[in-house]
Amino acid sequence: MKLLIAEDDTLIREGLVDILSAEGFDCFEARDGLVAWEKYLEIKPDMVLLDIMMPGQDGYAVCRKIRQQDELTAVMFISAKSEEIDRVLGLELGADDYLMKPFGKHEVLARVRAIFRRFNRAEKSSTQNQGHIQVFTMHDLIIDPTQLRALRGDQEFDLSLRDCAILNFLHQNSNKVVTRDELFNECWGRDYMPSSRTLDQHISQLRKLIEMDAKNPAIISTVHGVGYRFESA
Repeated sequence: MKLLIAEDDTLIREGLVDILSAEGFDCFEARDGLVAWEKYLEIKPDMVLLDIMMPGQDGYAVCRKIRQQDELTAVMFISAKSEEIDRVLGLELGADDYLMKPFGKHEVLARVRAIFRRFNRAEKSSTQNQGHIQVFTMHDLIIDPTQLRALRGDQEFDLSLRDCAILNFLHQNSNKVVTRDELFNECWGRDYMPSSRTLDQHISQLRKLIEMDAKNPAIISTVHGVGYRFESA
């Protein structure tokens, strides 16, 4: 899923890129409203995070242009402006959500994931007979990538895009050993500089989330010196 992050504050913009890239989103940056509009036309993102007070054009103007082109692209305003009238104006222009500065990592992720789920729910309703949306199971775990969730009985786990990509790749290659390089290429992209530490840490955190016993994993097994495997039976 492509995200365009339009924010004139370099530290905030780069921080958002770091947070959302780590989740598996494909992030693009814009330093002002004019660049944001050019990037929007170039990459056609699925979601746009818009600062309101930007040089060139403010976020409101960019949002108006986006809505003239496309009513479905998700838009979330990010701003230090706190007055109710500003929030109302943003929503009336067609924004899907409004995030106030300062904000924390977990709030950003929760709001972006919520928009992602709504976006995919709409996609599912329009493509439900085309086979684009697939829920899959790994033993007693049900994974729904469109909702970034996994279920085990009454338990529900929030997943990132990258978590879903890892689980899906292992599921597609059931009972086969998946090498670290294959996982990196599939779930991080071929341009990503691989690091065994990065992968192993991610797998470790994912196990803590979804395994009944993370020290004795049943879903993601380690094949020492090679990679990982999901044994379906």
